[in-house]
Amino acid sequence: MLRNLGLVTGVLVLTGCSALPQWVGGTRAPVRASAPVGDPLPLPTPELQAPPPQAGARTAEALDTTTAAQKAAATAAPAPAGAASLGKVTVSLGDPTLPGFWLRSSLVSAPTPGMIKTAGGQTVQVDLVPGEGAAQLSLAGFRALGLGLTDLPLVEVYPR
Repeated sequence: MLRNLGLVTGVLVLTGCSALPQWVGGTRAPVRASAPVGDPLPLPTPELQAPPPQAGARTAEALDTTTAAQKAAATAAPAPAGAASLGKVTVSLGDPTLPGFWLRSSLVSAPTPGMIKTAGGQTVQVDLVPGEGAAQLSLAGFRALGLGLTDLPLVEVYPR
């Protein structure tokens, strides 16, 4: 019984930790609101856009609404010859409910057309979208490059 009382007391103390700065006169860091899921990205290249997935979509196949023609067009362009690279970033999977081919990173300050190249030489055209923190690649981009959805590949980013 005494052991359970200690456990319950510990849990109650931990749940109050979020209010601790208010009790000791400190301030809480503001919570940043993230974009609601499903908000469209401001993309500059219409041919790389796709309709949003249907409500209730749960699989990669259902969430990726790009067509075979779009995937072929996005991956058909050769790597930029002589183009200056914007840099290299490690990418993770972005919001899978946001359709199309896009890369969100801090390498650009405004939406612009671009291309990414993997270490293995595969390329895909994407819309480059400004962002903070870790770079994120769209579900369609991951699938077009044949990457595993949990991979963290290093890609080189080019403007188009």
